[in-house]
Amino acid sequence: MKIGVIRFPGSNCDRDVYHTIELAGGEAEYIWWNKDDFSYLDAVVIPGGFSYGDYLRAGAIASITPVVEGIKSLVKEEKPVLGICNGAQILGEIGLVPGIFTVNENPKFNCEWVDLKVTNNSTPFTSNFKKNEIIKMPVAHAEGRYFVEDIDTLKSQDQIVLQFEGKIPNGSLEAITGVCDESGLVCAVMPHPERASEEILGSSDGLNFFKGIVNSI
Repeated sequence: MKIGVIRFPGSNCDRDVYHTIELAGGEAEYIWWNKDDFSYLDAVVIPGGFSYGDYLRAGAIASITPVVEGIKSLVKEEKPVLGICNGAQILGEIGLVPGIFTVNENPKFNCEWVDLKVTNNSTPFTSNFKKNEIIKMPVAHAEGRYFVEDIDTLKSQDQIVLQFEGKIPNGSLEAITGVCDESGLVCAVMPHPERASEEILGSSDGLNFFKGIVNSI
């Protein structure tokens, strides 16, 4: 099995994601922003960072690059796609998940460890957790406040994947910090599972996200 790691100018978590995929038992391959055909891959992860310096808004320029067509093709083939932080913002920009991740309520860069509730454990990425299990991962973003107009549909279709437990560091609607599409195969999360993949980092809860991808392929 082979999992692609998308790279943009400004990506800075790509190596961490690559390492964590291999730690989970998968085979990783870097895919650059200008490649539009990677149908041979079994899944894709869009890592965090500051693609194109977050000019205009986070994820806006990345959303019009050739690699987006390749990502959309994988979605049509029903292959897992995970977007982390900047990757989550990109998935919102291109409409593969509902809602947007916008400027924090307190408009400053926020970096801290947080407690999270796994609201939906039926996606490939969260299948190794129990429903409503509390896990620990870090956030690191200035534009992570989640908003969606139709919150009732999001709830009724079980598309809320992660919620902050306790403190809400960015003002997200109903503490939401991870959502998926209707199929559950496309998931956007603001916290960084790759930064919580080994106990020496402070938590290994995030490794289960990548084990989930590997096990689903």
